[in-house]
Amino acid sequence: MNRLILLVSFFIAFSSCGVSQSQDTPHITPGAYNLPAYLPLLKDKNIGLVVNQTSEISGTHLVDSLLDYGIKIKAVFAPEHGFRGQAADGELVKDGVDTKTKLPIISLYGKHKKPTKEDLQGIDLIIFDIQDVGTRFYTYISTMHLVMEACAENNVNFMVLDRPNPNGMYIDGPIRTAELQGFVAMDPIPILHGLTVGELALMINGEGWLNNKVKCDLQVIPVKDYKHEDKYALPVKPSPNLPNDLAIELYPTLCLFEGTVISVGRGTYEPFLQIGHPQFTDMKDSFKPVSIKGMSVYPPLEGETCYGINFSHKKNIEGGLHLNYLIDFYQKYKGEDFFKPYFNTLAGNKILQEQIKNGLSEAEIKKSWQKELKDFKQIRTKYLLYPDFN
Repeated sequence: MNRLILLVSFFIAFSSCGVSQSQDTPHITPGAYNLPAYLPLLKDKNIGLVVNQTSEISGTHLVDSLLDYGIKIKAVFAPEHGFRGQAADGELVKDGVDTKTKLPIISLYGKHKKPTKEDLQGIDLIIFDIQDVGTRFYTYISTMHLVMEACAENNVNFMVLDRPNPNGMYIDGPIRTAELQGFVAMDPIPILHGLTVGELALMINGEGWLNNKVKCDLQVIPVKDYKHEDKYALPVKPSPNLPNDLAIELYPTLCLFEGTVISVGRGTYEPFLQIGHPQFTDMKDSFKPVSIKGMSVYPPLEGETCYGINFSHKKNIEGGLHLNYLIDFYQKYKGEDFFKPYFNTLAGNKILQEQIKNGLSEAEIKKSWQKELKDFKQIRTKYLLYPDFN
């Protein structure tokens, strides 16, 4: 009875005041906060959680909240960067036991990226609650895809506690081609897909993108009072190298540089806020990458002074996907090794690199995407949970 009273009290607070996340959108409330919508569905079930440091309800981790309500958590599945978000970029995450809750931690960024049948043994329902940033190459959505697939293959239900997409007002970039499918390019979507993780889960399921076109038993707990055009300031940084909202806004544009010789500031405390290279000594901004535990170990161009652009000093930066910096730096660089093989994986096709090499302008390149983007937008409308202006 006391637990029920607590639940009703939380529901009243939830309904009356919401959660203030941004001065622009103080009303937006992520799905995890709506406990009354999903707690009854967890009763007497063994639960698995795909969560990280962003899985919070007003500063309290979802794991702690569910344990307080007597929910039986069997295992926590950790994505890239780990359960507590303390692993550096690309660093393998090991299985273990959470020191606070004593729950077993199963890594989905170590020996395997997809839960095995043994991992799911005895679990009735998997909950996914991770803050995404709305780009195809951010690996949390790839983890979600593979967990959905494993759930479908092993008759485990799957639930998404939805959260806003801070880049949800943009749809741009080439659609990933089949031959370049991989962990940073799992689904045939553009670089900026304009979907929340809940909407994307519905699309993955509905379009038959899981292996052998299996379908998982999927339920989405939606965000309250969210529109795709809303700006949303993240209360917790989503990964070690996206330190603030500006970096998240620049990420779709600057991440493509990770497939080149240019540094994006990994190994500094301003990653994805600056770009540079030792060659560009005529540019005024500079930085020197070094190994930083928990952020970037042995970063590209470690110990070398890089000259380029620091975006944190600029005003009126526009979000979305911009190619002008990539084109300018390619033309400025002296050498034939500007692009690395990884670039095509990030781009999602083998064409973008050639278009840049052949001197096409940003406008010409973006024009080449429009037909496939139009087709994607038509598919996307089937899965939208929130008002949209695209």
